[in-house]
Amino acid sequence: MTNRMKRISPALTLAATVAAGLMTLAAAPSAAAATGAPAPACVESFQSWRYTDVHNGCSETVSVTVEYTNGQWAPCVTIQPDGWATFAGYGMNSNYVTAVKTCDPAATAS
Repeated sequence: MTNRMKRISPALTLAATVAAGLMTLAAAPSAAAATGAPAPACVESFQSWRYTDVHNGCSETVSVTVEYTNGQWAPCVTIQPDGWATFAGYGMNSNYVTAVKTCDPAATAS
């Protein structure tokens, strides 16, 4: 009986982990519903040569990405209320962030 429990335990652990992950995805932030729309006014960005920091001053979780002047790809990042995320800065080529937009983290996960 002990051997059978050892075989079941990893399967149950995997199932619980997958279920927890799906619950996290199902609880997608409501501010991300308007994918590609400008981020709410309570989301601020601060650019420097090396980094672009984005602060979520909203009372709810938001998922955002940034757009650059040269169309550079940026990840979709989920930020908790009063949280921060860091993206690439403008660098030597002056590749400035032109907009902070909402996004769907599930769409970029695949």
